[in-house]
Amino acid sequence: MTTETASTYLRPIDREGLLKFAAAGRENPSRRGMNKVHTVMQGQFRSWSYVGDHNPVVVDEPVHLFGENTVPAPGEIALSALGGCLSVGITAVATHRNVRLSRLEVFLEADIGNTAAWGAGGAQREPAEMGFQEIRVKVLIEGDAPREELDDIVKHANYFSPVANTMRNPVPFRISLAD
Repeated sequence: MTTETASTYLRPIDREGLLKFAAAGRENPSRRGMNKVHTVMQGQFRSWSYVGDHNPVVVDEPVHLFGENTVPAPGEIALSALGGCLSVGITAVATHRNVRLSRLEVFLEADIGNTAAWGAGGAQREPAEMGFQEIRVKVLIEGDAPREELDDIVKHANYFSPVANTMRNPVPFRISLAD
């Protein structure tokens, strides 16, 4: 008697659309998109961020940081963005390489510093001493490719991840009062 292991694969993306999108990037490498968010403070440390026509992304702080702990904290949302971006990239690279994925999970954790208390009377700190001090990511990935190829897909996606590169590299940042 022969036994077979049945695999179900994650819902695929449009490979032809991906290839067209990649070709457009090669034709105009300096092209840029734009992300826009409008954040409205609701009270205490709870805010709603409106993104397009979607339900708002709600952010709070834990009780020990004077929030109500009703939803994720800003740093957790930032890690969620990184996890989502890495997942998109891994899926895109796997699709480009004709690798079908049956499982993809990303586990993220970061050490964060806020001894300056957001600049409200805490320790005197320089910007490099605040925020994420180290980010650690583990990827659980399964598919119809050997482990070495899956590892290369993850490394390749990390290298090209817009959110990972935003976190790794200094980005010009401006803040001002609205008109």
